[in-house]
Amino acid sequence: MATRQIPARAVLLLPAGLALLAGLDAALLLLGLPAPVTTGYIADAHGYLMTLGFVGALIALERAVALGTWWGYLSPAALGIGGLLLMTPVPRTLALGLSFVGIAAMCINYIPLWRRNRDEAVLIQMLGSVLAVVATILLVAGLPIRVLVPWLAGFLILTICGERLELARLALAPRDGDILLTMSVSIALSLVVSLMWPMVGYPLLGAMLIVMTAWLASRDVARKLITTTGSRRFMAACMLASYAWLAVAGSVWLFGPAFEGTRYDAVIHTTFLGFTMSMIMAHATTILPAVLRRPLPYRTFMWVPAVLLHASLLLRVWIGDGLALPWAVTAGGLLNVIALLLFFGTAVTSSVLASRTAARQAEERKAKAARKAEAAGDDTARGEVDDAADSTADSAAHGRTTAIDPPSNGDDAAKMAAQSSKITIPTHPTNITR
Repeated sequence: MATRQIPARAVLLLPAGLALLAGLDAALLLLGLPAPVTTGYIADAHGYLMTLGFVGALIALERAVALGTWWGYLSPAALGIGGLLLMTPVPRTLALGLSFVGIAAMCINYIPLWRRNRDEAVLIQMLGSVLAVVATILLVAGLPIRVLVPWLAGFLILTICGERLELARLALAPRDGDILLTMSVSIALSLVVSLMWPMVGYPLLGAMLIVMTAWLASRDVARKLITTTGSRRFMAACMLASYAWLAVAGSVWLFGPAFEGTRYDAVIHTTFLGFTMSMIMAHATTILPAVLRRPLPYRTFMWVPAVLLHASLLLRVWIGDGLALPWAVTAGGLLNVIALLLFFGTAVTSSVLASRTAARQAEERKAKAARKAEAAGDDTARGEVDDAADSTADSAAHGRTTAIDPPSNGDDAAKMAAQSSKITIPTHPTNITR
């Protein structure tokens, strides 16, 4: 039976996955907990590994898939290699230089994507990547990472909000795209102001984040999907929780800069875990099929790591940071790491099991239909059954919804076997956070 191989671009997921593991290892080190790898340069690169090495590389890979050109993959490749180098003793400037190339290439990738439909959502995402470019340049220039956290946060926030705009387009008014674009530009300007006049720029940034979060949440279809069941309810719950955590981050910045201490810890993890990772959880069942051509069905167990993530954030931020209790920060941080490992482990397991099940069912259908065709002595029908079974397995590998056409000889049993093989798997998205 002909089977669809995993595409070569899947190799680019490996450095992203390693960046995630290294970033979680660094998180344990920063919490003062035992970790598999204890080198200091990994701990120093914690924020950049999670932001650009992992999430940035995933976004770049999905954008390259949507673009459909060979040169589009230069962006995720450079970001992936840059993330790998951050885990080694090589000069940090070299690693950051490759990351700069990757994020700059992402900006270029957005140009032909915008020309396809000239949508405001693409401009918002492009603006987010520009913020990441500026953050990387300033980091190479010597600015401390604590000053650049809002810029890296802006990259993820604008990218995700731009893609949410795409998904909610049918439910929005004609000028809503212009409104969100204006708010995004205001956030970018507030970041510039925060570098020169922090006591003015940070409250402005916090206010704009609160306004934009409330605007998006009021228009997001998640408000309606939360009353449904299954995967749609799971996605809606994760998205609404994401908006809530982003509003918390905006509230922290509303009272001025957060460069250290509990306010710094709170704003980082509400943005990068509460908002970003929760959005990734919400749309994980569309990320892997788009990139690997492999199904990733929703599993009820996915609620466990999602609930654990938000519960541990409550422990870390509200009790640990809010009440200045170090034990709660440490316990919450450890549970954050466990939640992420548990979720991505569940996702990989779910995908492997779904792929094996689809392959086994295709083989069983082929064998059953072939026996029917052989009993009828119809070689032509048997050949058509082979083609149909191959097509079914191929479609399952792509994550498409496919119904097999029955053999042309009209055999009722073969027809019933073929019709019962309808496989329903989410279609390919064009955006990573969908």
